Amino acid sequence: MDRLSNTVRPYAWGSTTAIPELLGTAPTGEPQAEMWMGAHPGAPSRLTRPTETGTEQSLSDIIAADPERELGPAAVRAFGPRLPFLLKLLAAGAPLSLQVHPDLAQARAGYADEERRGIPVDAPHRTYKDSNHKPELICALTPFEGLCGFRRPAEAAALVGALGVDSLKPYVDLLRAHPEEAALREVLTAILTADPAEMARTVEEAAEAAERLGGAHAPYAQIARHYPGDPGVIAAMLLNHVQLQPGEAMFLGAGVPHAYLGGLGVEIMANSDNVLRCGLTPKHVDVPELLRIVRFEATDPDILRPEASSTGEELYETPVDEFRLSRYVLPGGAAPVDLTAPAPQILLCTAGSPRAGELTLVPGEAAFVPADEPVEVTGTGTVFRATVVV
Repeated sequence: MDRLSNTVRPYAWGSTTAIPELLGTAPTGEPQAEMWMGAHPGAPSRLTRPTETGTEQSLSDIIAADPERELGPAAVRAFGPRLPFLLKLLAAGAPLSLQVHPDLAQARAGYADEERRGIPVDAPHRTYKDSNHKPELICALTPFEGLCGFRRPAEAAALVGALGVDSLKPYVDLLRAHPEEAALREVLTAILTADPAEMARTVEEAAEAAERLGGAHAPYAQIARHYPGDPGVIAAMLLNHVQLQPGEAMFLGAGVPHAYLGGLGVEIMANSDNVLRCGLTPKHVDVPELLRIVRFEATDPDILRPEASSTGEELYETPVDEFRLSRYVLPGGAAPVDLTAPAPQILLCTAGSPRAGELTLVPGEAAFVPADEPVEVTGTGTVFRATVVV
Protein backbone atom coordinates (compact mmCIF):
# COMPACT_ATOMS: atom_id res chain seq x y z
CA MET A 1 0.00 0.00 0.00
CA ASP A 2 1.09 3.58 -0.59
CA ARG A 3 0.68 6.86 1.26
CA LEU A 4 -0.99 9.41 -1.01
CA SER A 5 -0.03 13.01 -1.65
CA ASN A 6 -3.22 14.91 -2.49
CA THR A 7 -4.20 18.24 -4.03
CA VAL A 8 -6.27 20.79 -2.11
CA ARG A 9 -8.45 22.89 -4.42
CA PRO A 10 -8.92 26.57 -3.49
CA TYR A 11 -12.47 27.18 -4.73
CA ALA A 12 -13.91 30.51 -3.56
CA TRP A 13 -16.63 28.88 -1.42
CA GLY A 14 -14.10 26.88 0.60
CA SER A 15 -13.45 27.31 4.31
CA THR A 16 -10.16 28.97 5.21
CA THR A 17 -9.77 26.93 8.41
CA ALA A 18 -11.59 23.55 8.35
CA ILE A 19 -9.10 21.48 6.31
CA PRO A 20 -6.01 23.07 7.94
CA GLU A 21 -7.49 22.29 11.39
CA LEU A 22 -7.98 18.64 10.42
CA LEU A 23 -4.49 18.40 8.93
CA GLY A 24 -2.88 20.25 11.84
CA THR A 25 -1.39 22.89 9.53
CA ALA A 26 -1.49 26.67 9.66
CA PRO A 27 -4.21 28.36 7.58
CA THR A 28 -2.91 30.25 4.57
CA GLY A 29 -5.73 32.78 4.57
CA GLU A 30 -6.92 31.39 1.24
CA PRO A 31 -10.01 29.16 0.90
CA GLN A 32 -9.28 25.42 0.97
CA ALA A 33 -12.40 23.78 -0.42
CA GLU A 34 -11.69 20.19 -1.44
CA MET A 35 -8.88 17.69 -1.02
CA TRP A 36 -9.08 15.12 -3.83
CA MET A 37 -8.04 11.49 -3.29
CA GLY A 38 -8.11 9.26 -6.33
CA ALA A 39 -7.19 9.17 -10.00
CA HIS A 40 -9.39 11.87 -11.50
CA PRO A 41 -7.41 13.54 -14.33
CA GLY A 42 -8.19 16.97 -12.90
CA ALA A 43 -6.05 16.38 -9.80
CA PRO A 44 -4.82 12.79 -9.43
CA SER A 45 -3.20 11.74 -6.16
CA ARG A 46 0.54 11.09 -6.24
CA LEU A 47 2.66 8.45 -4.57
CA THR A 48 6.19 7.11 -4.41
CA ARG A 49 6.81 3.38 -4.47
CA PRO A 50 10.09 2.06 -3.06
CA THR A 51 10.58 -0.27 -6.02
CA GLU A 52 10.29 2.54 -8.53
CA THR A 53 12.68 5.34 -9.35
CA GLY A 54 11.94 7.21 -6.13
CA THR A 55 10.10 10.02 -7.90
CA GLU A 56 6.41 10.72 -7.40
CA GLN A 57 3.98 9.27 -9.92
CA SER A 58 0.31 10.01 -10.35
CA LEU A 59 -2.11 7.31 -9.25
CA SER A 60 -3.79 7.55 -12.65
CA ASP A 61 -0.51 6.69 -14.41
CA ILE A 62 0.17 3.77 -12.06
CA ILE A 63 -3.31 2.35 -12.68
CA ALA A 64 -3.01 2.86 -16.44
CA ALA A 65 0.28 0.91 -16.48
CA ASP A 66 -1.30 -2.23 -14.94
CA PRO A 67 -5.05 -1.91 -14.32
CA GLU A 68 -5.65 -5.52 -13.30
CA ARG A 69 -2.86 -5.50 -10.73
CA GLU A 70 -4.02 -2.24 -9.12
CA LEU A 71 -7.80 -2.56 -9.47
CA GLY A 72 -8.32 -6.32 -9.67
CA PRO A 73 -9.87 -8.25 -12.58
CA ALA A 74 -13.43 -7.97 -11.24
CA ALA A 75 -13.31 -4.16 -10.97
CA VAL A 76 -11.78 -3.84 -14.45
CA ARG A 77 -14.54 -6.02 -15.89
CA ALA A 78 -17.23 -3.99 -14.14
CA PHE A 79 -15.94 -0.44 -14.58
CA GLY A 80 -13.09 -0.50 -17.09
CA PRO A 81 -9.38 0.22 -16.49
CA ARG A 82 -9.82 3.21 -14.18
CA LEU A 83 -10.58 3.89 -10.54
CA PRO A 84 -14.38 4.31 -10.59
CA PHE A 85 -14.68 6.63 -7.57
CA LEU A 86 -13.27 9.91 -6.29
CA LEU A 87 -12.91 10.54 -2.55
CA LYS A 88 -12.76 14.07 -1.12
CA LEU A 89 -12.55 16.10 2.01
CA LEU A 90 -15.05 18.91 1.40
CA ALA A 91 -14.99 22.10 3.50
CA ALA A 92 -17.76 24.58 2.69
CA GLY A 93 -17.36 28.05 4.15
CA ALA A 94 -20.05 29.48 1.85
CA PRO A 95 -22.94 27.97 -0.14
CA LEU A 96 -22.07 25.89 -3.19
CA SER A 97 -23.96 26.12 -6.47
CA LEU A 98 -27.55 24.92 -6.76
CA GLN A 99 -27.13 21.90 -9.02
CA VAL A 100 -28.17 18.47 -10.29
CA HIS A 101 -26.29 15.55 -11.85
CA PRO A 102 -27.39 13.48 -14.88
CA ASP A 103 -28.00 9.75 -14.91
CA LEU A 104 -25.72 7.52 -16.98
CA ALA A 105 -27.81 7.61 -20.18
CA GLN A 106 -28.19 11.40 -19.98
CA ALA A 107 -24.47 11.87 -19.40
CA ARG A 108 -23.54 9.72 -22.37
CA ALA A 109 -26.01 11.48 -24.67
CA GLY A 110 -25.01 14.97 -23.45
CA TYR A 111 -21.30 14.26 -23.77
CA ALA A 112 -21.71 12.82 -27.28
CA ASP A 113 -23.80 15.83 -28.34
CA GLU A 114 -21.21 18.36 -27.17
CA GLU A 115 -18.44 16.34 -28.79
CA ARG A 116 -20.34 16.41 -32.09
CA ARG A 117 -20.73 20.18 -31.77
CA GLY A 118 -16.99 20.57 -31.24
CA ILE A 119 -17.17 22.24 -27.81
CA PRO A 120 -13.76 21.82 -26.13
CA VAL A 121 -13.93 19.80 -22.92
CA ASP A 122 -12.20 22.60 -21.02
CA ALA A 123 -14.46 25.35 -22.43
CA PRO A 124 -16.16 27.35 -19.65
CA HIS A 125 -19.55 26.91 -21.36
CA ARG A 126 -19.19 23.14 -21.64
CA THR A 127 -21.84 21.26 -19.62
CA TYR A 128 -20.80 17.59 -19.94
CA LYS A 129 -17.13 17.07 -19.09
CA ASP A 130 -17.31 13.27 -19.46
CA SER A 131 -19.77 10.48 -20.26
CA ASN A 132 -20.29 9.24 -16.69
CA HIS A 133 -22.97 9.81 -14.09
CA LYS A 134 -22.15 11.37 -10.71
CA PRO A 135 -24.06 9.92 -7.78
CA GLU A 136 -22.47 11.10 -4.54
CA LEU A 137 -22.52 10.70 -0.77
CA ILE A 138 -21.52 13.30 1.83
CA CYS A 139 -20.72 12.18 5.39
CA ALA A 140 -20.46 14.92 8.02
CA LEU A 141 -17.30 15.31 10.12
CA THR A 142 -18.68 18.48 11.73
CA PRO A 143 -22.25 19.79 11.85
CA PHE A 144 -23.09 20.07 8.15
CA GLU A 145 -25.85 22.03 6.43
CA GLY A 146 -27.30 21.58 2.97
CA LEU A 147 -30.31 21.55 0.68
CA CYS A 148 -31.54 18.28 -0.83
CA GLY A 149 -34.58 17.47 -2.95
CA PHE A 150 -37.86 19.34 -3.36
CA ARG A 151 -40.14 20.18 -0.46
CA ARG A 152 -43.83 19.33 -0.67
CA PRO A 153 -45.42 22.18 -2.68
CA ALA A 154 -47.64 23.16 0.27
CA GLU A 155 -44.58 23.46 2.54
CA ALA A 156 -42.74 25.55 -0.05
CA ALA A 157 -45.80 27.77 -0.48
CA ALA A 158 -45.97 28.38 3.28
CA LEU A 159 -42.25 29.24 3.49
CA VAL A 160 -42.28 31.59 0.48
CA GLY A 161 -45.68 33.09 1.33
CA ALA A 162 -44.57 34.01 4.85
CA LEU A 163 -42.05 36.47 3.35
CA GLY A 164 -44.90 38.76 2.32
CA VAL A 165 -43.25 39.76 -0.96
CA ASP A 166 -45.87 40.73 -3.55
CA SER A 167 -43.86 39.56 -6.56
CA LEU A 168 -43.64 36.05 -5.05
CA LYS A 169 -47.40 35.63 -4.66
CA PRO A 170 -47.90 34.14 -8.16
CA TYR A 171 -45.41 31.38 -7.25
CA VAL A 172 -47.25 30.73 -4.00
CA ASP A 173 -50.56 30.46 -5.88
CA LEU A 174 -49.05 28.00 -8.39
CA LEU A 175 -47.62 25.85 -5.61
CA ARG A 176 -51.02 25.66 -3.94
CA ALA A 177 -53.17 25.17 -7.05
CA HIS A 178 -51.38 22.56 -9.17
CA PRO A 179 -50.46 18.89 -8.73
CA GLU A 180 -47.00 18.26 -7.28
CA GLU A 181 -44.92 17.72 -10.43
CA ALA A 182 -46.59 20.51 -12.40
CA ALA A 183 -46.34 22.95 -9.48
CA LEU A 184 -42.65 22.36 -8.91
CA ARG A 185 -41.85 22.43 -12.64
CA GLU A 186 -43.80 25.63 -13.34
CA VAL A 187 -42.46 27.53 -10.33
CA LEU A 188 -38.80 26.56 -10.78
CA THR A 189 -39.02 27.36 -14.50
CA ALA A 190 -40.61 30.73 -13.77
CA ILE A 191 -37.94 31.62 -11.19
CA LEU A 192 -35.02 30.70 -13.44
CA THR A 193 -36.39 32.36 -16.59
CA ALA A 194 -37.70 35.57 -15.03
CA ASP A 195 -36.40 38.98 -16.13
CA PRO A 196 -33.01 39.30 -14.36
CA ALA A 197 -33.56 42.88 -13.15
CA GLU A 198 -37.03 42.13 -11.79
CA MET A 199 -35.81 38.93 -10.13
CA ALA A 200 -32.89 40.76 -8.52
CA ARG A 201 -35.37 43.19 -6.91
CA THR A 202 -37.51 40.26 -5.74
CA VAL A 203 -34.48 38.54 -4.23
CA GLU A 204 -33.50 41.73 -2.41
CA GLU A 205 -36.97 42.06 -0.88
CA ALA A 206 -37.06 38.35 -0.01
CA ALA A 207 -33.63 38.53 1.63
CA GLU A 208 -34.67 41.50 3.78
CA ALA A 209 -37.80 39.65 4.88
CA ALA A 210 -35.83 36.47 5.61
CA GLU A 211 -33.37 38.43 7.77
CA ARG A 212 -36.27 39.96 9.66
CA LEU A 213 -38.14 36.68 10.17
CA GLY A 214 -35.17 34.45 11.04
CA GLY A 215 -35.96 30.87 12.11
CA ALA A 216 -36.70 28.67 9.09
CA HIS A 217 -35.93 31.62 6.82
CA ALA A 218 -32.44 32.25 8.22
CA PRO A 219 -30.59 29.90 5.80
CA TYR A 220 -31.95 31.81 2.80
CA ALA A 221 -30.90 35.15 4.26
CA GLN A 222 -27.41 33.65 4.60
CA ILE A 223 -27.45 32.45 0.99
CA ALA A 224 -28.56 35.89 -0.21
CA ARG A 225 -25.67 37.55 1.62
CA HIS A 226 -23.27 35.47 -0.49
CA TYR A 227 -25.26 35.74 -3.74
CA PRO A 228 -27.25 39.01 -3.75
CA GLY A 229 -29.85 39.19 -6.50
CA ASP A 230 -29.32 35.57 -7.60
CA PRO A 231 -32.53 33.70 -8.60
CA GLY A 232 -31.03 30.64 -6.91
CA VAL A 233 -31.92 32.25 -3.57
CA ILE A 234 -35.64 31.88 -4.36
CA ALA A 235 -35.16 28.47 -6.01
CA ALA A 236 -33.42 27.26 -2.84
CA MET A 237 -36.63 27.82 -0.89
CA LEU A 238 -38.24 25.01 -2.89
CA LEU A 239 -35.74 22.52 -1.43
CA ASN A 240 -35.53 20.68 1.87
CA HIS A 241 -33.15 22.20 4.40
CA VAL A 242 -31.01 19.41 5.92
CA GLN A 243 -28.74 19.50 8.96
CA LEU A 244 -26.36 16.57 9.48
CA GLN A 245 -24.60 15.77 12.72
CA PRO A 246 -21.10 14.21 12.67
CA GLY A 247 -21.33 10.65 11.38
CA GLU A 248 -24.60 11.22 9.50
CA ALA A 249 -24.67 11.21 5.71
CA MET A 250 -26.78 12.15 2.71
CA PHE A 251 -26.94 10.37 -0.66
CA LEU A 252 -27.61 12.37 -3.83
CA GLY A 253 -28.82 10.49 -6.88
CA ALA A 254 -29.38 11.65 -10.46
CA GLY A 255 -31.78 14.54 -11.01
CA VAL A 256 -32.01 15.52 -7.32
CA PRO A 257 -31.48 19.28 -6.87
CA HIS A 258 -29.09 20.11 -4.05
CA ALA A 259 -26.54 22.50 -2.63
CA TYR A 260 -24.15 22.35 0.33
CA LEU A 261 -24.24 25.38 2.62
CA GLY A 262 -21.54 24.83 5.23
CA GLY A 263 -19.46 22.29 7.16
CA LEU A 264 -16.70 19.70 6.76
CA GLY A 265 -17.36 16.24 5.39
CA VAL A 266 -16.02 13.18 3.61
CA GLU A 267 -17.50 13.03 0.11
CA ILE A 268 -17.38 10.13 -2.33
CA MET A 269 -18.75 10.01 -5.86
CA ALA A 270 -18.53 8.25 -9.16
CA ASN A 271 -15.46 9.48 -11.03
CA SER A 272 -17.17 12.27 -12.97
CA ASP A 273 -17.30 16.06 -13.20
CA ASN A 274 -20.77 16.45 -14.73
CA VAL A 275 -22.62 19.25 -12.91
CA LEU A 276 -25.63 21.20 -14.19
CA ARG A 277 -26.00 24.50 -12.31
CA CYS A 278 -28.87 26.95 -12.10
CA GLY A 279 -27.68 29.50 -9.56
CA LEU A 280 -25.49 30.47 -6.60
CA THR A 281 -22.35 30.34 -8.70
CA PRO A 282 -20.16 32.40 -11.04
CA LYS A 283 -19.66 29.25 -13.15
CA HIS A 284 -21.56 28.21 -16.29
CA VAL A 285 -25.32 28.02 -15.76
CA ASP A 286 -27.37 25.87 -18.16
CA VAL A 287 -31.00 26.42 -17.20
CA PRO A 288 -32.66 24.59 -20.15
CA GLU A 289 -30.56 21.45 -19.65
CA LEU A 290 -31.03 21.51 -15.89
CA LEU A 291 -34.81 21.80 -16.30
CA ARG A 292 -34.67 18.78 -18.61
CA ILE A 293 -32.62 16.70 -16.18
CA VAL A 294 -34.10 17.60 -12.78
CA ARG A 295 -36.69 15.27 -11.23
CA PHE A 296 -39.75 17.25 -10.19
CA GLU A 297 -40.82 15.13 -7.26
CA ALA A 298 -41.00 16.04 -3.58
CA THR A 299 -38.97 13.88 -1.24
CA ASP A 300 -38.35 13.62 2.47
CA PRO A 301 -34.65 14.06 3.24
CA ASP A 302 -33.11 10.64 3.82
CA ILE A 303 -30.43 11.00 6.48
CA LEU A 304 -28.16 7.96 6.46
CA ARG A 305 -26.66 6.53 9.60
CA PRO A 306 -24.05 3.78 9.29
CA GLU A 307 -24.98 0.14 9.77
CA ALA A 308 -22.50 -1.59 12.09
CA SER A 309 -21.30 -5.16 11.51
CA SER A 310 -19.61 -7.65 13.81
CA THR A 311 -16.22 -6.73 12.30
CA GLY A 312 -16.54 -3.12 13.44
CA GLU A 313 -17.25 -1.82 9.95
CA GLU A 314 -19.93 0.90 9.82
CA LEU A 315 -21.34 0.95 6.29
CA TYR A 316 -23.22 3.77 4.54
CA GLU A 317 -25.62 1.89 2.25
CA THR A 318 -26.18 3.36 -1.23
CA PRO A 319 -27.79 2.00 -4.43
CA VAL A 320 -24.66 2.30 -6.60
CA ASP A 321 -21.69 0.01 -7.30
CA GLU A 322 -19.04 2.58 -8.28
CA PHE A 323 -18.33 3.36 -4.65
CA ARG A 324 -18.78 1.92 -1.18
CA LEU A 325 -18.01 4.05 1.89
CA SER A 326 -17.64 2.80 5.44
CA ARG A 327 -15.75 3.77 8.57
CA TYR A 328 -13.96 2.11 11.45
CA VAL A 329 -13.84 3.77 14.86
CA LEU A 330 -10.86 1.99 16.42
CA PRO A 331 -10.83 1.97 20.24
CA GLY A 332 -7.19 0.96 20.67
CA GLY A 333 -6.07 -2.31 22.21
CA ALA A 334 -8.42 -4.35 20.02
CA ALA A 335 -7.35 -7.05 17.59
CA PRO A 336 -6.28 -5.87 14.13
CA VAL A 337 -9.08 -5.62 11.55
CA ASP A 338 -8.38 -7.34 8.23
CA LEU A 339 -9.43 -5.15 5.28
CA THR A 340 -7.91 -7.25 2.48
CA ALA A 341 -10.30 -7.12 -0.50
CA PRO A 342 -10.39 -8.07 -4.21
CA ALA A 343 -10.94 -4.42 -5.14
CA PRO A 344 -8.97 -1.16 -4.85
CA GLN A 345 -9.29 0.83 -1.62
CA ILE A 346 -8.43 4.26 -0.28
CA LEU A 347 -8.14 4.53 3.51
CA LEU A 348 -8.54 8.01 4.99
CA CYS A 349 -7.77 8.88 8.61
CA THR A 350 -9.94 11.58 10.21
CA ALA A 351 -9.00 11.16 13.89
CA GLY A 352 -6.24 9.62 16.02
CA SER A 353 -3.17 7.87 14.62
CA PRO A 354 -4.19 4.39 13.45
CA ARG A 355 -1.89 2.03 11.59
CA ALA A 356 -2.83 0.69 8.17
CA GLY A 357 -0.38 -2.03 7.21
CA GLU A 358 3.08 -0.54 7.71
CA LEU A 359 1.84 3.06 7.61
CA THR A 360 0.81 5.24 10.54
CA LEU A 361 -1.82 7.71 9.40
CA VAL A 362 -2.72 11.04 11.00
CA PRO A 363 -5.86 13.09 10.33
CA GLY A 364 -6.16 14.04 6.68
CA GLU A 365 -3.69 11.39 5.49
CA ALA A 366 -4.78 8.66 3.09
CA ALA A 367 -3.35 5.48 1.58
CA PHE A 368 -4.09 3.55 -1.61
CA VAL A 369 -4.39 -0.22 -1.27
CA PRO A 370 -4.29 -2.23 -4.54
CA ALA A 371 -6.69 -5.12 -5.01
CA ASP A 372 -5.85 -8.28 -3.04
CA GLU A 373 -3.01 -6.60 -1.14
CA PRO A 374 -3.08 -7.77 2.51
CA VAL A 375 -3.87 -4.91 4.89
CA GLU A 376 -4.89 -4.66 8.53
CA VAL A 377 -5.85 -1.59 10.55
CA THR A 378 -5.17 -1.25 14.25
CA GLY A 379 -4.50 1.34 16.92
CA THR A 380 -6.72 4.24 17.92
CA GLY A 381 -8.62 6.56 15.62
CA THR A 382 -11.17 6.78 12.82
CA VAL A 383 -10.57 5.41 9.33
CA PHE A 384 -12.90 5.84 6.35
CA ARG A 385 -12.69 3.05 3.80
CA ALA A 386 -13.55 3.83 0.16
CA THR A 387 -13.83 0.96 -2.30
CA VAL A 388 -16.19 -0.48 -4.95
CA VAL A 389 -18.83 -3.18 -5.08
CA VAL A 390 -17.65 -6.18 -7.12
